[in-house]
Amino acid sequence: MIIKDMQTSELNAVMTVADLMAAAARTAPKGKGADRLVSVIFTGEDKDMVAARMVEIAEREDIPFFRRDAENIYQCAAVLVLGTTLAPLGIPYCGYCGYENCQECSQEGGRCGFNIIDLGIALGSAVSVAARHHIDNRIMFSFGRTALDMGLLPEGTMVAYAVPLSVSSKSPFFDR
Repeated sequence: MIIKDMQTSELNAVMTVADLMAAAARTAPKGKGADRLVSVIFTGEDKDMVAARMVEIAEREDIPFFRRDAENIYQCAAVLVLGTTLAPLGIPYCGYCGYENCQECSQEGGRCGFNIIDLGIALGSAVSVAARHHIDNRIMFSFGRTALDMGLLPEGTMVAYAVPLSVSSKSPFFDR
């Protein structure tokens, strides 16, 4: 008697790990404790719709890695997207945004360096969870950028990266 087939178990594992990754990202340290993180998990048709748009972008803009990444996405069960809204934190003597101070950054429409650094730390926390659970993954700019372009992320999200998740005999992200 088969109680549960392997394919179902593997899909359940990917979804559980995606949830754990989102939790790890949320609890990652953030500058001044300001949480601007957004997270969305894409599966099924929604995931494939973004991958199809990535192929269109690859052809239109002549960006081959968008097509390569889209092919990887089609092989994955889920994609965790982590992004951030942007707002200066009022940290004196910083300038990581390229402006003299937070007020100038706001006036000029700059991007707070701390918000983006916090996103990077959150991504690192998330992928460490995937690695600890032996779920193949890769951080991708292309899917995050495309999801932003398509308006699929919460309002105010300005920067986003994706982490596609796969369980297979060979990682789709190896030997790319």
